[in-house]
Amino acid sequence: MADYNKPLPVPTEESEVFWEGCKRHELLIQRCKQCHTLIHYPRTSCPEDNSNEFDWMKASGKGNVYSYIVSHQAFHPGFAEDVPYIAAIIELSEGVRMISNVIGIEPDEIQMGMPVEVVFEQAGPEFVLPKFRPVATRPER
Repeated sequence: MADYNKPLPVPTEESEVFWEGCKRHELLIQRCKQCHTLIHYPRTSCPEDNSNEFDWMKASGKGNVYSYIVSHQAFHPGFAEDVPYIAAIIELSEGVRMISNVIGIEPDEIQMGMPVEVVFEQAGPEFVLPKFRPVATRPER
């Protein structure tokens, strides 16, 4: 993994628990202790009641493609080999949305509403990124 040459997120005090969960292959969502609102991306205060008391819950890792783009241009040299790649907004089954990549599918096959599930990609020796792949569907009988 020493040759990983893409930019990585910079964890903050608020997001550190999220990134530690990713290292354990757990997708964690911040939850307000006062009103129980689920929040992603981690913040310092709840957007509903302005509380700053949170806990974390393990998400199912399942969701749907809410929106997406197919990038045909590498805006950083590290992504040159990935072009074209899919950047998407994933609406998790818990209701929060997050931005990630959809992998394991050709760009012309992705669809809005497509069911996806989280997979974790080792990105360097100390970093793990959540990505999503289409949920395998069973053939009709």
